[in-house]
Amino acid sequence: MISLQGVSVKYRLIKEKKRSFQAHLINYFKGKRIQIQVLWALRDISLNLNKGESLGIIGHNGAGKSTLLKVVSGVIKPAGGIVKVNGKIAPLIELSAGFDPELTGRENIYLNASILGFSRKEIDKKYDSVVEFSELRDFIDTPLKNYSSGMIARLGFSIATEVDPDILIIDEVLAVGDAWFKEKSKERILEFRKKGVTTLFVSHNMEEIKSLCSKVLWLEHGKIKMLGDPESVISEYGKEVIRFSEA
Repeated sequence: MISLQGVSVKYRLIKEKKRSFQAHLINYFKGKRIQIQVLWALRDISLNLNKGESLGIIGHNGAGKSTLLKVVSGVIKPAGGIVKVNGKIAPLIELSAGFDPELTGRENIYLNASILGFSRKEIDKKYDSVVEFSELRDFIDTPLKNYSSGMIARLGFSIATEVDPDILIIDEVLAVGDAWFKEKSKERILEFRKKGVTTLFVSHNMEEIKSLCSKVLWLEHGKIKMLGDPESVISEYGKEVIRFSEA
C-alpha cells in the first residue's frame, strides 16, 4: 500500500535577524547575500507497509514524524527518493486542515468530505453517520470557530473514518478530547485494521501505540533509529527517554 525508498525532505532556513525590505535591497546591491541554513527533516527513509498493517511513529518533537505523514499524504514533495501510495487516503494531520472556522459543523462536513473526493450525493448518504459518531448533533449548526479543539477532532475523525479509506493517517488527533471518545475512536481504528485499512499513527502515548499498531518506527533527527515490533521498539525508546532525562 505504501512504499518509501530513500525519501529525504529538506527545509531552507534564513539565518539572520529580521530586516526591512529596504535593508534587504541595500544588502543585495552591496553583494551581501542572505545566509540560508539547510535543515534535513527526513534523511534516506525507506519502508514498506502492506494492506492492513498499522505503523506507529514515535520520536521526540522535531524528529520528522509529521513531515513523514505529510509526504505520504502528498502534502510535501520530497527532495529525493521515491514515494508510492496505492489507495484512497484519509489524512488527519492538522485539526484545522480542510475546515473553515466561519462555516458551521454541517457545512464543514460537506467541505471536508468534498476535499477528500466525495460528491454531494455521497456525502448526503454519509452525513447522518458522521454526525452520530461525532456526537455533535446539538452543535452541528454552530460555526466551527466556537468549537473546542476536542470537538474539531471529533468532527475530523468522524468524517475521515466514514469515507471508507484505504489508508488512514492520524497525527496526535486522539491527544485531545474526552476519554470516552478516545476509546470509541480506538475501537473504530481496530475495526479498520480488521477490514484491511492501512494506518499510520503518530502519538506520544506509548500505550496507544502498543494497542493500535502492528509495528513501530522510531525517528530521530529525521532518520530511522529503529523499526520493528511495538514491544521491542518502545522498550528501547523508553531507555533513551530515561537517559535523556538523566543527562
